[in-house]
Amino acid sequence: MKSYTIQEINDFLNGELIGSTDQRIDGPEELQKAKTNHITFIGSTKYVKYWADSKACAAIVNANLKIEPDDKRALIIVPNADLAMAKILELFNPPAPEFELDIHPTAVVHETATIGEGSKIGANCYVGKNVVLGKGVTLYPNVCVFDETIIGDQTIAWSGTVIRERCIIGSHCIFHTNVSIGADGFGYRPSDDGRGLVKIPQIGNVVIGHFVEIGANSCVDRAKFSSTIVGDGCKIDNLVQVAHNSVMGRSCIMAGHSGLAGSVTLGDGVIIGGSASIKDHTTIHSGATVGAGSGVMNDVAAGQTVLGYPAQDAKKMLKQWVAMRRLTK
Repeated sequence: MKSYTIQEINDFLNGELIGSTDQRIDGPEELQKAKTNHITFIGSTKYVKYWADSKACAAIVNANLKIEPDDKRALIIVPNADLAMAKILELFNPPAPEFELDIHPTAVVHETATIGEGSKIGANCYVGKNVVLGKGVTLYPNVCVFDETIIGDQTIAWSGTVIRERCIIGSHCIFHTNVSIGADGFGYRPSDDGRGLVKIPQIGNVVIGHFVEIGANSCVDRAKFSSTIVGDGCKIDNLVQVAHNSVMGRSCIMAGHSGLAGSVTLGDGVIIGGSASIKDHTTIHSGATVGAGSGVMNDVAAGQTVLGYPAQDAKKMLKQWVAMRRLTK
C-alpha cells in the first residue's frame, strides 16, 4: 500500500503547509468518513463545519477559506482544492489490470490488421479486417473492433466495448465497459403500403477526437451519411445517447442518462445535465448549459443557461416555479 508524509504530499501539490502531523497518509477520504491515516479536502464553506469532528490527519483547503489547524493535524492551502484532490487521487490510484501476454491466444486478429508498438489485446477480443491500432492501445477482454476502424495512440477500451466498422477514434481516449460506438442510427419511415416501417440505411461513421472519455453503457450512433462527431476533450457519463449525425464541439460534458436526438449540434464547452433531452436538429451554442431533467426544443444561445420542460432561460423558469408554488399554497 502506498503511503506518504504530509511534507511529501505538500511538495507534490506545491501548496502552503500549515501545522504538522507525524501520521503517514494512506489515502484520501471524505471529511466525515476519514480515519486518522487519511487526508481529506475542503473546497466550500458548507464543509468547513465538518473539519472539527473529522478524524482526518490533514486536509487540502481552498485558499479563500478560513480554517485553523489543531494539534497534530495539518492543512495544505491550495488555489483549488478540487483540482488538488484530483492530483492526490492520481497519486494513490492502484495500477490497472496487467496483461501476461501482449496479445492473448484467444484473441482473433485479422491478418490485415495493423497493431502499433506496445498495444495489448485481451482474451476473446476481435480485431477485424484492415483495422489500425496506434501505439500503446489497450483492448481489455471481450472488446470488438470491426473492419477498417482506426484507433489512435494510448486509447483504452474496457471489456464489452464494441466499435463498429469504419469508425475513426483519436488518441488517449477511454471507453468504459459496454460502450457502443457506431451502431446504426435510428432511422425508419412508413412503408408505401402502410403495413410497416422501412429501415433507412445508415452508411456513415463515427469520428471521435482526442482525450475523449465515454462512460459505461453509453452509445454513439453512426451517421446516416457523413459522420457523427465527438470533439476533442469531450466527457460523456454513463447511459448517454448520442444519436446519428450529431456533432459535439470540444470539451463538452454530458451527464448520465442525457441524450441528443439526431442531427443535434453542440458548440464548444457545452454542459448537458443529467437526464436532459435535446430535440433533433437543435443547436446549442458554445458555453451554454442545460439543466438536469430539461427538455430542449429550440436553439440555445451561447453562454445561456436553460432549465425546465420545455427548457427556457433558467432565471425565468425559476421565477415561474416560485409563482406556481405561491399559487398552490
